[in-house]
Amino acid sequence: MIEEMRIRDLGVITDATLRLGPGLTVVTGETGAGKTMVITALGLLRGARSDAGAVRLNARSASAEAVLRLDPASPAAVRAAEAGAELEEHDGGVELILARTVTGEGRSRAFVGGRSAPIGVLAELGDELVVVHGQSDQLRLKGAPAQRQALDKFGGKAVERVLTAYADTFRRRRDALAERDRLRSEARERVREAEGLESALKEIGDLEPQPGEDAALKAESMRLGNLEELRTAALVAHQALVSEEIGAGADAVSLVDEARRQLESVAEHDAELGKLSERVAEVGYLLADISAELAGYGTALDGEGAGRLEEVESRRAALSVLLRKYAPSVDEVLAWQEDAVKRLLELGSDSTRVEELDDVIVELDREVDELAATLSGLRRTAADTLAGRVSDELTALAMPDARLLIEVTPAEALTVHGADEITFTLQPHPGSAPRALGKGASGGELSRVMLAIEVVLAAVDPVPTFVFDEVDAGVGGKAAVEIGRRLAMLAEHVQVIVVTHLPQVAAFAARHIRVTKNVTREDGGGGVTASDVEVLPDDERVRELARMLAGQEDSASARAHAEELLADAARTVTR
Repeated sequence: MIEEMRIRDLGVITDATLRLGPGLTVVTGETGAGKTMVITALGLLRGARSDAGAVRLNARSASAEAVLRLDPASPAAVRAAEAGAELEEHDGGVELILARTVTGEGRSRAFVGGRSAPIGVLAELGDELVVVHGQSDQLRLKGAPAQRQALDKFGGKAVERVLTAYADTFRRRRDALAERDRLRSEARERVREAEGLESALKEIGDLEPQPGEDAALKAESMRLGNLEELRTAALVAHQALVSEEIGAGADAVSLVDEARRQLESVAEHDAELGKLSERVAEVGYLLADISAELAGYGTALDGEGAGRLEEVESRRAALSVLLRKYAPSVDEVLAWQEDAVKRLLELGSDSTRVEELDDVIVELDREVDELAATLSGLRRTAADTLAGRVSDELTALAMPDARLLIEVTPAEALTVHGADEITFTLQPHPGSAPRALGKGASGGELSRVMLAIEVVLAAVDPVPTFVFDEVDAGVGGKAAVEIGRRLAMLAEHVQVIVVTHLPQVAAFAARHIRVTKNVTREDGGGGVTASDVEVLPDDERVRELARMLAGQEDSASARAHAEELLADAARTVTR
């Protein structure tokens, strides 16, 4: 709901603040006073194309701003938050500020919740928040998708349940068809993939690589390629530790053993020296062990030769083929082999999966057809009821011969929305050819048609704010009273703003805004036109209605008539 609007330098309006609220608000004023600027401002806030000609003469720019109260969970609030808007929470709702500026050169900027935003975001929010029915505005229900949605919402829970079940089944059928088509179209590719995997697995299986084998073979190859150096180093090291060829006591083991004996001989005289003696003894044990291992290492090398090196290099060459093809290490080749086995099993099950999908699709086809038929029947019933109610409303709105027709016909193909084409048409007179909404009727007649539809749909398909621009064009008397009554009925569910010339309509308002034109004369003979916008108190409402009735706001009879209109409207609304 729009709580407040501010308009600055737009058309003849210099600076006006409109405090709005729930229910029905009417905007009145003399011709040329600037009433349509309210509609123009709303259009700007709904993302309409900007017009530099709407900027007030000698002003640098024009602006429109609105403060709205929204349900925090509403689509508009969610979209505004996504756009970075700042939403103030209070009294169980959130407050959103929308703004738009237009310069004299035609440049335009939009603001959503205090943040600059693309004009397209305003348009998205406008579709959720405000519907304008005017002389040149696009009809909300002109498009087939909107007409289908309106009919489905009018159909209530019964249509909603079947439509939900149908849409879910339709999507599952669509997914199954897509998967089956994909499996069939990719059959040759999968056969080639399976053949490639089988060949690769055979190649790996024939070689039987072992975890870590490539690293182990590399290390063995390095050892075998340097046998003489390794053997010489081991022999010299062994002789340095224990060697009969070196002078007595000159090898490391003998020298350490001599040191141990010397220390042990005096250890009883000093405990600290005794500890050192023990540590030297440990060194002797380590040297003896190392000496034995060096002797064994050298003996082992004597058993290895060129034959084993040739075997290692041959094995490494064979493994390198796998490493080039499948992975950089043997461990990774083995992991690839494991994944390839799983993939080969998947490919082998594709033919079985296609057969399973064939059975699933047959069953889903049956379910989709049944649900689509049920949905079509519910829609036809709802269409008859909705068309009848709207036609009754048109009779009361001075269009007694007009009828709304809603056709539910088979679509060329099933969609996620069902098997139906839904079309709203208007038959202006008996025997005349029905025409699409928006064709073959005047702007005022179209506004009345849309008012009739919105009154019937208000309880099931509400938009927070409806705006009607001269919905009463071309009518008067009792028909005007009926228009006012139905606007009041619509306002029981949503906020309604109406630009009107008829006092019979204005009398039903919960809030009356008057636009007054003022002309200031200048010395040169010219003048400046500006309009004031004000919310009228009750006594001023009587004067304004009297002016609309007789052009004489101070006439006693006109004022009496105005008071009578207000009283009759009040009684009608409270019934």
